Amino acid sequence: MIVLAGIHHVAIICSDYARSKRFYTEVLGLRVVAETFRAGRGSYKLDLALPDGTQLELFSFPAPPPRPSRPEACGLRHLAFAVADLDAAVRELQRQGVEVEPIRVDELTGRRFTFFADPDGLPLELYETVALPDHAERE
Repeated sequence: MIVLAGIHHVAIICSDYARSKRFYTEVLGLRVVAETFRAGRGSYKLDLALPDGTQLELFSFPAPPPRPSRPEACGLRHLAFAVADLDAAVRELQRQGVEVEPIRVDELTGRRFTFFADPDGLPLELYETVALPDHAERE
């Protein structure tokens, strides 16, 4: 049996490199590890890091086909990011002009979560990893 240590990276293909680079670095705050232009492919590869070391690879390719999101298709459904304070994260996304779905509660774990989308409509989730006490006030 293979012993997996974790997820190293997730690769995303975008339709507009500059727009997606801004979204992932300025809106979501991911750190740029490396940026490479591959002349032979006419595309960029941007390596981005999350605080836990997990990476996102952002690729640009000339004229990629759109990703089917609705109805949901077979394959990767969405990418979920862990946050300690869901309310603060939602406020920041909204401040940046990102539409965010209403916050819901996971019926299996009792944790709060919400969805939003990247510039190409890729479903992204924020999943609160620290549960607030029942009496805690939420803004």
